[in-house]
Amino acid sequence: SGLIGRSWAMVFAAGGFKVKLYDIAQQQLTGALENIRKQMKELEESGFLKGSLNAEKQLALISICTDLKAAVEGATFIQECTPENLELKKKIFAQLDLIVGDNVVLSSSTSCLLPSKLFTGLKHVKQCIVSHPVNPPYFVPLVEIVPHPETDPSTIERTYALMKKIGQSPVKLNREIEGFVLNRLQYAVISEAWRLVGEGVISPTDLDLVMSDGLGMRYAFIGPLETMHLNAEGISNYCERYREGMKLVLNTFGPVPEFSGETEQKISQAMSEKIPVVPKHLNARREWRDECLTGLAKLKKQMSSN
Repeated sequence: SGLIGRSWAMVFAAGGFKVKLYDIAQQQLTGALENIRKQMKELEESGFLKGSLNAEKQLALISICTDLKAAVEGATFIQECTPENLELKKKIFAQLDLIVGDNVVLSSSTSCLLPSKLFTGLKHVKQCIVSHPVNPPYFVPLVEIVPHPETDPSTIERTYALMKKIGQSPVKLNREIEGFVLNRLQYAVISEAWRLVGEGVISPTDLDLVMSDGLGMRYAFIGPLETMHLNAEGISNYCERYREGMKLVLNTFGPVPEFSGETEQKISQAMSEKIPVVPKHLNARREWRDECLTGLAKLKKQMSSN
């Protein structure tokens, strides 16, 4: 019932589903429910509440539970949201494996643990899958669906259909790979950003501006492959025009950074000057980010319906 669990609960309730939110501590659950209530009311007042039901009706769909067996009774889909710790997640799935039937989907929110490390050896491995959200899932709809080598195709299809039904944007990975797809793309950008700042080519704040007021504006609506397609007379024409230039630039990329030392201090100082590392400032900036994401989501929906 942490940040991701609460956000998932809100997403499923917005889709009209009954949700049981499980945690080991009653106090944690009570706090989570209060947090969800506050968020839903604020979203309703600002006109950004997802789904067709009002906040009270959505809240009525969410109940809390400290008993795992009772929490999953009658469930058709279970979304695990424990911290990113392999042993902890394996322990939870081993417990679930003993108490669930053959019809429930067992899904993990992990952002980087491979399904083969999480689910291998489970009796219900065919029902297991990773559904990796983007934080926070209520405001960013992408979900990466990553199968275990033994995951049944019907598990993939059921998960994909459910994610579509609750208004998320699911993508299917045909096989598992370290970092999945979102983080592989993200880390490629972070890596080059780190090198450019470290080599003194650009300041940390200007680097971020290149993304927020440049690439990011474009990528908010179309991906890199469609960008190539539109920036020439199709993909083949783009490759014909820019292939040599791309290879020339890519061959100058340096080794994987250590993400420490002088460059870390330089970037940390610049970011801390912009947003001091204290809860008050960080939380205010996160709230601002979420408002921006909500507005963007609304704009994207409006643009796609045009």
